[in-house]
Amino acid sequence: MGLLSNRIDKKSLKPGDHIYSWRTAYIYAHHGIYVGDNTVIHFTRRGQEVGTGTVLDLILVSSGPAQSQLHCPTCTPPEEGNGVVSSCLDCFLAGGILYRFEYAVTPALFIAKARGGTCTLAVSDSDDLVVHRAKYLLENGFGCYNVFKNNCEDFAIYCKTGLLVLDHSVGRSGQAISIVGGPLAAVLSTPLRLVTTNIYGMAATAVGMYCASRYAADIGIRIDAVKVPVEDLTRRLATGLLQVIEPQHLAATAH
Repeated sequence: MGLLSNRIDKKSLKPGDHIYSWRTAYIYAHHGIYVGDNTVIHFTRRGQEVGTGTVLDLILVSSGPAQSQLHCPTCTPPEEGNGVVSSCLDCFLAGGILYRFEYAVTPALFIAKARGGTCTLAVSDSDDLVVHRAKYLLENGFGCYNVFKNNCEDFAIYCKTGLLVLDHSVGRSGQAISIVGGPLAAVLSTPLRLVTTNIYGMAATAVGMYCASRYAADIGIRIDAVKVPVEDLTRRLATGLLQVIEPQHLAATAH
């Protein structure tokens, strides 16, 4: 664990750990909760790790692990369940390297981590409570998968902290915020070309805006984040009091 890498050895895993593994070319990482007995509970889009229903899928899916034709007997079949699935650690890693997500990091360390989706300022709850949430959601679901608002990292962060952003105008995922925040910072810094023609100055400004947007959106300091018991979460989802809706074109293709 540290500034350069969160890589860990399998021997150091303990139930309640939020783990992740980068996929090909480090385009995205898949996140889950280790619950012990070589088992990981994680959130998917109907068995697929990612999916947006847009041309972006050509990049995301191609960077993901190849789908094995042989089903692992210890893993949830992809066609079953509610998006939350249980997998053995090897199937979850899919040949990738094991990393552990960091909680309660300092602001300095958070900003120093150039890539989002590796740490948060939020404090984790007890390991027993984390495992309870993950197992409860395995049986009851976590709503509709949305790559920008309700993804695998959002699932793991909720299991660790119990924190939700109820209006879901912006998700809790540092990975998604990085995808949006990078181009946005570049766009916002473009007008500064009228002030400076120094390309290094413009680059530094864009990086500063990117880091600031990541920091402001982190679940650990957001004022719109509230603690929601997992039983209350599933009740809200069932009664429609809390909704995460897939884009219309995704819903249309699902029927």
